[in-house]
Amino acid sequence: MSSRRNFIKLSALGATFLGGGFHLERVFGGSLSTAAATKPIVISTWDHGIPANEAAWKILSKNGNALDAVEAGVRVPEADPNVRTVGYGGYPDREGKVTLDACIMDKDSNCGAVAFLQHIKHPISVARKVMEETPHVMLVGQGAYDFAISKGFKKEHLLTPESEKDWKNWLKESKYKPVINIENHDTIGMLALDANGDLAGACTTSGAAYKMHGRVGDSPIIGAGLFVDNEVGAATATGLGEAVVRMVGSHLVVELMRQGNSPENACRLAVERIIAKHKDVKDLQVGFIALNKRGEYGGYCIHKGFNYAIHDAAGKKLIDGKSKF
Repeated sequence: MSSRRNFIKLSALGATFLGGGFHLERVFGGSLSTAAATKPIVISTWDHGIPANEAAWKILSKNGNALDAVEAGVRVPEADPNVRTVGYGGYPDREGKVTLDACIMDKDSNCGAVAFLQHIKHPISVARKVMEETPHVMLVGQGAYDFAISKGFKKEHLLTPESEKDWKNWLKESKYKPVINIENHDTIGMLALDANGDLAGACTTSGAAYKMHGRVGDSPIIGAGLFVDNEVGAATATGLGEAVVRMVGSHLVVELMRQGNSPENACRLAVERIIAKHKDVKDLQVGFIALNKRGEYGGYCIHKGFNYAIHDAAGKKLIDGKSKF
């Protein structure tokens, strides 16, 4: 029997070598790699990830944990009225209401989420409360709002004069066709690896501009907008949420990393699968970023224009994501 097991293992090893898969130690039950990890490190989507990463890095650089870092990081764009696709100042739905979605996930696969939440500036912190203080993963709408108020969050008016003006201009024609990389990136996703070698992630958004009232995209859905597996890595998505939900995109990226793909290659393969499932992607943008247990990272998108931010001991930088087109 042991000989048969060894044969199966060796056969699997040969197949993965042919396909560019697992390292030797991974196939035989060891660690993912013997390479030293780059840690701590934080990665997030878009240029508003730069100040978000700075807040996260303040925690990571002092040996803080990844979960605290990603929450603190994404709270920065949530509170910034100049970031028009996240939190306060975000574009409203077609009825002029700002509705927010967020989720968070830790090293132990604990997760929390809120969707269709109104009047609360920091949905990511409400999502963490859902994770830590309820038996549930997701609360939505009025229930999410009531829960937030019960936990001491303050009711606030989130529609800024600038976003209200843009919405009223949109109403003149009421054509729902979000501009890629502008109105439908609708997210900040953040992934962190702390000094202890543990991963966490967060994702928060005001959703696609001028969406139908009640619409929820991928951002608060564990496995779609965000997924963390502390044995392998983490991924988060940006772009048009419906396309990401259909592919359970972030989970797909993590599973591709589990099969031995680098973070960038895993993101590319997930993007290519989305492209294959759509007849026309001319006006569709989806991007992924991923971070593995070694601190290796990558990103990939359908169309050029997507970027992501990195912060580690070497400093901070903004990277243009590779694209299919």
